[in-house]
Amino acid sequence: MKKNKKREAGKWHKASLGGFIIALGVVYGDIGTSPLYTMKSIVTGQEGGKYINENFVVGAVSLIFWTLTLITTVKYVLIALNADNHKEGGIFSLYTLVRRFKKWLIIPAMIGGAALLSDGTLTPAVTVTSAIEGLRGVPSFVSTFGTGQGVIVVITLTILAVLFLIQRFGTDVIGKLFGPVMMIWFGFMGVAGFFNMLSNLSIWKALNPWYAIELLFSSSNHAGIFILGSIFLATTGAEALYSDLGHVGKPNIHISWPVVKICLFLNYAGQGAYLLRAGSSYGYNNDFNPFFDMLPKSITVYAVILATLAAIIASQALITGSFTLVSESIRLKMLPLFKILYPGKSFGQMYIPAVNFALWFVTTGIVLFFQTSEKMESAYGLAITVTMLMTTLLLSFYLMATGMRPIFARLVMGFFAMIELVFFVSSAVKFIHGGYVVVIISALIIFIMFVWVKGGAIVNQYVKKLDLVNYVNQLDTLRHDHEVDIYQTNVVYLTSRMKGTKLDMSILYSILDKKPKRAEVYWFVNVQVTDTPYTNEYEVDMMGTDFIVRVTLYLGFRMPQDVPRYLRSIVQDLMNSGRLPKQHQQYSIKPGRDVGDFGFIVIEEHLNNTRTMSTFDKFILQTKISIKKITTSPARWFGLQFSDYSVERVPLILSDVKDLKAKERERISEVKA
Repeated sequence: MKKNKKREAGKWHKASLGGFIIALGVVYGDIGTSPLYTMKSIVTGQEGGKYINENFVVGAVSLIFWTLTLITTVKYVLIALNADNHKEGGIFSLYTLVRRFKKWLIIPAMIGGAALLSDGTLTPAVTVTSAIEGLRGVPSFVSTFGTGQGVIVVITLTILAVLFLIQRFGTDVIGKLFGPVMMIWFGFMGVAGFFNMLSNLSIWKALNPWYAIELLFSSSNHAGIFILGSIFLATTGAEALYSDLGHVGKPNIHISWPVVKICLFLNYAGQGAYLLRAGSSYGYNNDFNPFFDMLPKSITVYAVILATLAAIIASQALITGSFTLVSESIRLKMLPLFKILYPGKSFGQMYIPAVNFALWFVTTGIVLFFQTSEKMESAYGLAITVTMLMTTLLLSFYLMATGMRPIFARLVMGFFAMIELVFFVSSAVKFIHGGYVVVIISALIIFIMFVWVKGGAIVNQYVKKLDLVNYVNQLDTLRHDHEVDIYQTNVVYLTSRMKGTKLDMSILYSILDKKPKRAEVYWFVNVQVTDTPYTNEYEVDMMGTDFIVRVTLYLGFRMPQDVPRYLRSIVQDLMNSGRLPKQHQQYSIKPGRDVGDFGFIVIEEHLNNTRTMSTFDKFILQTKISIKKITTSPARWFGLQFSDYSVERVPLILSDVKDLKAKERERISEVKA
């Protein structure tokens, strides 16, 4: 089987104008909408505007600029993007590059992935709400609906509902609009910031890092180090930038990021200049937002529309990224199986109904619970600092793998870890103000991941294996025994634990003992997820026969595991090479058909008498079984729903299943009359 072609997005391996525009639409949605709420959050943390002065504003803009420089530019654009797995990025791609070094590296990968998913539920809520709140700057809107938050919430929930509902139909059409819209958005932000900045050119002093450091210890900063919790909002999209590497390619990110960063800085500087111009007379109430307030009233409504479109694009990128993240974790056996659909025309575009519903449900709950973007901002960013720390840890192992001396790798990543730890501590105060929401979601996802990984390890301890070599003669005799009805021309067993010629005892028990299954060919298929994203290769061992086929499918962690489709190709390859006899079919709608029918069998282990199992192991396995009841079945996951398949349930601990002896009861003599 030849390797599959890279998906369509993979063509952006060289810098180009088209790639530049695609990058704007796909990569920068999250970080590109941060000006909607970052500066507002910084000012809100200072008890309104009564403490606002030039030192504070210049220092705040300087902190934003240098945070974007150190975290986004240096760590992610210059270092992390080099840690690509066959041009794919993200924390799970990074994990697959380094997991061979230490088994415990699965822990930071799980924590980082869970935190990224949980914090992502807040992104659509805070970005769309922030954009819609800009309507308060439109006089006609205020005169009609007033300044209440109720109508803002309704509009926000309506937009989010439409966004989540259209996921099942694919996003090819709207996806083509992302790049041009975001290009207009960044241009608008840069121009608006530039003209406002002209009113106070002292804001340019923000390029000097001294003002950033000075503000942290200045009396002008009444939030102290905790101001960094708001500053961090400016760079929350950096992790998403790394995750979207495979969509646009590294060269296009390298050429687009400087343009994006300039537009972002101009906008933040423009907001700062506006705050200095407005001074203490500025109305620092719940309705203020320097992003919209610095604009002429005549264009506010257009700015709100554009901001809403940018927020939708950011949310769409988050949803798509969540689907990819969950899909990767499933194939890495960190999460249970979920039904995955491919509604779009482009390769790799997927839709996971369960994840889509969960994101919609949680995002809706967040909007209803927090109501305003200000309260959402207080919870935003806490979990993403955890993801960044986990990425930093994994990157240190990657740098060592590339040949960097361990001490230098630790020093480089230790520098970023210190910065991110400071951000984490400053964001920890958000826990009591709503951060506990994303922490709870993160903890729940981590718990599910732990149960899934640990449950698999426990099962492996109890499953017994037999060597297939010792049963070749029995299988040969069975397939020629015409006293046994033919079960299927080809019997296929899917197993996750085939190692060499050793198989689970339950498989051979199913063929020989449970109900002898006579077939012409016995297939034993094992799917191995590779560290590369788009591999689809196989190995075959027929053990010197023409009726036993052991197949190991090597599939990339972003490839669908549709086993019947792969087998159709493998069968033809084996028959064309003469290793497998042709299977003439007398009855068929296809003239000359030489491939027989297939019957797939999936073995499911179930808990039985568990006297030998510890309480902890029983709890993990019982929890895993409960979760499996609400997720998709292995048969659907492996694409068997349209094939002839059966599921056989076997006890997990065969050694604990013993015969129960019974003593024959003695007959009682009839009583004499």
